[in-house]
Amino acid sequence: MYYDRGNHHEFVSLVKDLARPGELTQSQTFDFEFTHVEKPYESYTGQNVKLRYFLRATINRRLSDISKELGIVVHTLSAFPDLNSSIKMEVGIEDCLHIEFEYNKSKYHLKDVIVGKIYFLLVRIKIRHMEIDIIRRETTGTGPSVYHENDTIAKYEIMDGAPVRGESIPIRLFLAGYELTPTMRDINKKFSVRYYLNLVLIDEEERRYFKQQVSRIFAYFRLTLIGLVIASFLMIY
Repeated sequence: MYYDRGNHHEFVSLVKDLARPGELTQSQTFDFEFTHVEKPYESYTGQNVKLRYFLRATINRRLSDISKELGIVVHTLSAFPDLNSSIKMEVGIEDCLHIEFEYNKSKYHLKDVIVGKIYFLLVRIKIRHMEIDIIRRETTGTGPSVYHENDTIAKYEIMDGAPVRGESIPIRLFLAGYELTPTMRDINKKFSVRYYLNLVLIDEEERRYFKQQVSRIFAYFRLTLIGLVIASFLMIY
């Protein structure tokens, strides 16, 4: 935790002795192997927390030890969900604005495209433009010391100008260009990472109206006839 750099919280720790006490007078090679090591969490570097795996080699000496570390990146995978239904919701402000939006799927490949439509059923405010934002929220700490950090990953404008009643605006957001990590929930009881997909409308007086959707990003693997396909997905509830 960046605000508590003096304390490191270990969740995996394995140690092997490679040589008995003695003297090193020439170059030597020491073989080692860690088999069947569970790596339960994804590597992650965020605004307030860093989760990392590393190998550390240490030579214990009488005066001072010699130590060297080598970092390892861990990427976790999960099964691809069977259902992939569309999403359709209605939101608005009473007697001022009523819109309906839908997405063709609820789960998207990170190289895929979010496709949908916005329908304006009632428009009585002067809207200037509309955008979709991808927000990453990092939650660290527990109890009264919980801290939330929001990071806007993407802002994508989907409409410029004032819409009229009955108009529909298409959505086409390419995900390949954005750096998204998997959703993380209560990792080692220290932090969580969640994503939100915001539909934002801005009027001529710079007032913002938005509807927020919780999004989940996950990795999956799937066997096919031509080999192993590995990818990540963005899941929108």
